[in-house]
Amino acid sequence: MTVSRLIGCLFAVALIVAIAPRGAAADSHPSAWNYAWPNTAFETHSIPYSDILSGGPPKDGIPSIDYPKFIAVENVSSLSDTEPVIGLHVNGVAKAYPLQVLTWHEIVNDEIAGIPVTVTFCPLCNSSIVFDRRLGDRVLDFGTTGKLRNSDLVMYDRQTETWWQQFLGEGIVGELTGQSLTMIPSRLESWASFRDRSPGGQVLVPNDPSMRSYGRNPYAGYDSADFPFLYNGEMPDNVNPMVRVVAVADQAWTLDMVRERKFLEVADLRLTWSPGQNSALDSAAIDQGRDVGNVTVQRRTDGIWRDTVHDITFAFVFHAFRPGGTIHIP
Repeated sequence: MTVSRLIGCLFAVALIVAIAPRGAAADSHPSAWNYAWPNTAFETHSIPYSDILSGGPPKDGIPSIDYPKFIAVENVSSLSDTEPVIGLHVNGVAKAYPLQVLTWHEIVNDEIAGIPVTVTFCPLCNSSIVFDRRLGDRVLDFGTTGKLRNSDLVMYDRQTETWWQQFLGEGIVGELTGQSLTMIPSRLESWASFRDRSPGGQVLVPNDPSMRSYGRNPYAGYDSADFPFLYNGEMPDNVNPMVRVVAVADQAWTLDMVRERKFLEVADLRLTWSPGQNSALDSAAIDQGRDVGNVTVQRRTDGIWRDTVHDITFAFVFHAFRPGGTIHIP
């Protein structure tokens, strides 16, 4: 990546977070947060507060979608075949959440087949994860804190104002520290892939199409950078930190490896790759991003291959949150 392109990339990110007060990135102590977070139990936390950085926006500065609007698959005209969506199938119900929308909102609080879910996407980590919003006898809904840890989205729930790490689905600050959300299998796939396997599905559309520049990528060139943004942790020693990896629990395979083999079977896991999906973090227009392909990850259970929880993220993210994990390279 050229120096000028990198500067442009970081400028675009800085532009998004410019609404934050000056010096916000250095704020990493509850005394600076109490005003905006009067209901967070800051005395309870599982991580050092120095790990938390401001991404720029204040609490809810990146607005979650709490009343999502959908249209039928056959009525969609705003997506190109290769655009990435988060595809979710639950009990025969199918929904797609395009990254052209999630890039600007990061969290969608929704319900599918009677199950309350939160669909999340962290652009700085290319991390798309779906959670069951039920925890004990509570149903939580989530917003953005404006904070990052290891460059990853820190969410909060509006019921207790506990802060949650998106990549892990774990409470890290507040009343529910140490609790874990259940992850639901989903796919980061092209629009054409979802459309073809979900003819009766629904697709998320913006509540207000003029609210953001939907379809534009404010992080242009980010996934070709040499290093991550707002990250102070250790780098993996056997792979470029910005290489995509397919992560399943504490094991990860570089996307290059999966793409090279196209089919990879390890114990009870099966990973497959096929062309036809844009990177959402490459060009200024999401539908013009380079082809990174579609990956499916399935686990064999009772003799049947079923989609299983996984994430397609950057190597530095996996290394930061799974320091004892293994990244398999070609």
